Amino acid sequence: MREEPPEPRPRVVVDARTAATADDVAGDMSRWVALAEHVLVEEGLGARPVELTVHLVDEESMTELNLEHMGADGPTDVLAFPVDHPGEVAGGLPVLLGDVVICPAVAATQARDVDGSVQEELSLLLVHGILHLLGHDHAESGEREVMQRREGELLAGFGS
Repeated sequence: MREEPPEPRPRVVVDARTAATADDVAGDMSRWVALAEHVLVEEGLGARPVELTVHLVDEESMTELNLEHMGADGPTDVLAFPVDHPGEVAGGLPVLLGDVVICPAVAATQARDVDGSVQEELSLLLVHGILHLLGHDHAESGEREVMQRREGELLAGFGS
């Protein structure tokens, strides 16, 4: 009897080496991986090899990235850098989805502003970044509503 190959699973790497607050979130690395995998599966990418890297960076690094790529001065909460779009990669080949860059320090400030927890804010930013990699946008209010609704559904489905 021939053994079936294992089902492909999304491959998620969380890199916190440059985050000033890496120690604060390091204990939750497996949670971030599980949340990212949940989003990818729910968005229809569970049956093919997908690679995604999540970078947790300090404010200085995020400020540099934000200026270089968005032309905006100062740190932001999350940036997404897509590589492959899943629909453009032949079936069976790995999808190199891209990178999500999150600044935990900005997330902590935003969490305080909305009386939420840092973990909730980081979860939202991770989902938000992955949705950007998958082509979602929020430049216009209609798009923003669709994206926010999907973020809420994905977080609720994960139990966040």
